[in-house]
Amino acid sequence: MPRSPTGKFVKTRYIASVRETLRKHERFFMLATMAGVALRLIFLFRFPAITADSLVYGDIAKNWLQHGIYGLSGSGGITPTYIRLPGYPAFLAAVFAIFGMEHYRTVLVLQILVDIATCFLTADAARRLFSPPAAKAAFLLTALCPFLAGYAAAALTETWEIFFTVVALDLALIGLSHSDGQMRAWLGCGLATAAAILLRPDGGLLLAAIEIYFLIVLGSLLMAGARPGSSALTRSTVFKAGLVVALAALAPLAPWTLRNRLTLHQFQPLAPRYANEENSFVPMGFNRWVKTWIADYVSTEEVYWAVPGSPIDVDDLPLRAFDSLQQRDETEQLLDDYNHSLHVTPDLDARFAALAEARIRRSPMRYYAWLPLVRIADMWLRPRTEILPSNTRWWEFDEPPQWLTLSIVLGVVNLLYVGAGKLGLLRAHWGAPVRLLLTFVLVRSIFLGTLENPEPRYTLECYPVVIVWASAWVGRFLAA
Repeated sequence: MPRSPTGKFVKTRYIASVRETLRKHERFFMLATMAGVALRLIFLFRFPAITADSLVYGDIAKNWLQHGIYGLSGSGGITPTYIRLPGYPAFLAAVFAIFGMEHYRTVLVLQILVDIATCFLTADAARRLFSPPAAKAAFLLTALCPFLAGYAAAALTETWEIFFTVVALDLALIGLSHSDGQMRAWLGCGLATAAAILLRPDGGLLLAAIEIYFLIVLGSLLMAGARPGSSALTRSTVFKAGLVVALAALAPLAPWTLRNRLTLHQFQPLAPRYANEENSFVPMGFNRWVKTWIADYVSTEEVYWAVPGSPIDVDDLPLRAFDSLQQRDETEQLLDDYNHSLHVTPDLDARFAALAEARIRRSPMRYYAWLPLVRIADMWLRPRTEILPSNTRWWEFDEPPQWLTLSIVLGVVNLLYVGAGKLGLLRAHWGAPVRLLLTFVLVRSIFLGTLENPEPRYTLECYPVVIVWASAWVGRFLAA
């Protein structure tokens, strides 16, 4: 796109370029949109997902709407809470106010429309980064992505979180492509980032990635000097852009932080890491023990989510959970004690903490390096069937043929998307936009490796970036 110090001129050329791309390939985008909507309707009617988390969000939305209290229902009435950020409850409250309480089907239909908008935004990023054929490829890959489509039919934050992530990154690409920095684009980027943060705390990783990238660019400019024509951004522009993004992203959190301080007497600008209520006990020793061996989503379902309230069978633990037969016996005794009450007491938690410490001392590299890398790989490479009827242990081949086939097919599809993204990244010119997108993927992936609950859905925010990269390779087949 031509650079210009005149924002109005740039905006006019940008809109004209988008319209030209859509007009020239009108039939393609219309058919691809229809295919994308059809795929999402299949998930809507065949696999709608109203989960326990959905009902938590819904309960907060209803209480907020009907009683003016941002809280959860309980035997003692409605209790104010801060375990969930207000973005998704606000969306549900708006839907419930217009269409009636608990109209989750309407929620899912609206999310389908949002997800289709994500397709266009992803295509726009690919067009700007590569070419119009890449835009076509990106749109098609996004529209036909079963993982994005599946979560559009789930009453969870993913669809909106992905949408605002793509909005922020697309606006960042605009800001990087102009010598004046396009501060309005950076302002929009910051506001979109704020929306992502208000949906989920890990939306803050988007802000972290952008600011880390700015620091790297600023550092390189300070070290090498700004040679004429060497960069679209000057030191002044980088500093201003970083400040604008940070202020725009963090300022909308002020009302939420103030509310938590005044209502709950807690300084909580986001939401608690473990979604725990004020002063409630968090079994940190148990969590630390889990991190000494957990590497896959299966253990998240069977062990991590089971506590408290459900028994744990020592045979469900992988062999890497034990360093010796003696340690296996110790672990089995701990689990037996837990199974007796189905609750982790402070004393029991201290015993889990001691076991975790012994395992970390025995193999610190396993805890700090190897297991985080395996968790990252698991989140990126699993078939992503967690909200489908498929067995989580699909590789044991003991489920009905149709679900086993679905798991295998989705696993292959995921590998194809990730592989195409890698091929496209290798073909791309590693300019500022590509480096920014790569920074985001790396920052998010590294953080996810530190969690004790690896879930494939946590990498979905990176999927549009993978698709943009893939479009550089797939787009050459659509160039005709």
